Amino acid sequence: MAERPDAVVFDVLETLLNLDPLAARLEEVGQPATVLDRWFMRFQRDAMALTLAGDEAPFEPVARQALRTETQHTLGEDGIDYVLAGFSSLPTFDDAAPALRTLSQAGVTVGCLTVGGPDNTRRFLEGAGLSEYVDHVITAQAAGVWKPHPEIYRFTAKQIQTPLERMALVAVHAWDCHGAKRAGALAGWCARLEIQRGDVFLPPDVMGQSLDEVADKLLTLH
Repeated sequence: MAERPDAVVFDVLETLLNLDPLAARLEEVGQPATVLDRWFMRFQRDAMALTLAGDEAPFEPVARQALRTETQHTLGEDGIDYVLAGFSSLPTFDDAAPALRTLSQAGVTVGCLTVGGPDNTRRFLEGAGLSEYVDHVITAQAAGVWKPHPEIYRFTAKQIQTPLERMALVAVHAWDCHGAKRAGALAGWCARLEIQRGDVFLPPDVMGQSLDEVADKLLTLH
């Protein structure tokens, strides 16, 4: 039986942050909005591939190269700069603040585990009024590997000084929750993005339609 976590870390991109405004930026530099989904998938795939090969996958260089490739090298560096700058001003989903607030007020240590840059992540937290609820920002760059490599979850637990088995990851990606479970952490899956969890992944400890529902269920574990 899973126990209530002492710490909860949230995935950021697509879990807390809505990427849709990046589609408008792509259109403003002459690219179709449909490039966004393909670019983000290529970006994640390439970063995971580099991790599997034993290499580091720094956010900006990998994101830039994926965007060059996905636009068939028709987008110049100024255009890429403009699109990537949009990461620092992305809006949060409506369920983000209630979930973070609930956990923080319950005395749970709250963190963000992101593949994004630490500075952009802190700026988004401050701009969205969420920084008061977040105790730690942990990045893939600091860990040296990308999710779902087991080491990134172990590294996160060490950084927030919490036993791995008492830390929960919350994400809208079933593969991320699977990685956390395989590493020995708890997991809460939000169905907002994927609707139904794939059977190929380990079941999370809790699941819900929104982040605040997931947060509430994590607090009921005992």
